[in-house]
Amino acid sequence: MIKVLFDLKKEYYFNSLQPVYEELKKDPEYDIQFYVGKDEKRFLGIFLLPQKKQIEERLTKLGLKIIGQTNGFDLVICGDVLKHPEHYGDVIRVHLDHGVGTKTLRIRNIHKQKGYHYHVFLEGQCWFDYIKSLGWENTADFYLTGIPKLDPLFWEGYYNNNELTRNLGINPNKKTVLFAPSYKPSCISYVQSTITDILPEYNLIIKLHPYSWGGKYVPHSQHKFYEKLAKKYSDVFLIGKEEYDIYPYLFLADTLISDTSSVINEFLALGKHGIIYVLPESKLKHSDGMESVSINPKDWLEGAFPKMYKPKDLLPAVESALNPTEEMKQKLLEYREYFFIGLDGNSAKRVKAEIDEIMKETGN
Repeated sequence: MIKVLFDLKKEYYFNSLQPVYEELKKDPEYDIQFYVGKDEKRFLGIFLLPQKKQIEERLTKLGLKIIGQTNGFDLVICGDVLKHPEHYGDVIRVHLDHGVGTKTLRIRNIHKQKGYHYHVFLEGQCWFDYIKSLGWENTADFYLTGIPKLDPLFWEGYYNNNELTRNLGINPNKKTVLFAPSYKPSCISYVQSTITDILPEYNLIIKLHPYSWGGKYVPHSQHKFYEKLAKKYSDVFLIGKEEYDIYPYLFLADTLISDTSSVINEFLALGKHGIIYVLPESKLKHSDGMESVSINPKDWLEGAFPKMYKPKDLLPAVESALNPTEEMKQKLLEYREYFFIGLDGNSAKRVKAEIDEIMKETGN
């Protein structure tokens, strides 16, 4: 019996881990448990309150086994590097990133933990080429399997647009724009002055990053403005903070507005044209000077996704994304092939097959 720990540092990482969990639990050789992190939220701008207990209760209702310790396992599967890897003992570490965008944190965090080895599963050739450009290809064992997180987008009938439209109260006769910015760096404040320009011609769904609600990493003003907006306009639909899964809305939307978020690439995977807000250069570096994104936003999906450089670009960009030229469609196909492999709903199966081999080779 192989003892497996799914490490859930943040609740919203669950989407990236769930497809692999569903595959492993079919195999009686794997005994699976989940460990939940604090996932703190800020209260009154001062106090950090852990959400661990509430998350554990939600996961228990889903039938998952929760454990309060991290040692004694043969295999740990995580959506980011382990916060305290020394607490997990001598264990096989499988890294399934919680996003498939351009943010360099996913490889930067792994490289910083030089004393700990990870098996890292990537969505396609583009990311591996970037890792090689840094000279970090020996930092971990890398596998090009596709990312399991994307699998549900390609399971027939898994998402129901008609049902979601009815539940939200969206006008089905209008195109739907999804605004899904990152929390940092973010275009949230930039588009506030013009976001209503697309009304009432289009439906507007707003899905903020989970950190935009918590107050720990960014101020509560990130969500308060859009809460007021949703109350004021009947065709603005703000998705609540409890709902961390953006995929139903990506699947529904006709176009997307974002910035440095991984949802840009996830929308690309669906074969749809989104809009990239290009933020000022000063916001795109880590404190140590390393670029925070692997592709300059000016170049990211150039020719396929319209760009915004200032708020007034919003409406023209939306109209361009909703009416792509043949050249835009061709560029999208080229990027999709380079960024991803296996957009077939079976990435979790490929990851599971690799894990089986890893465990055999290590004597488990």
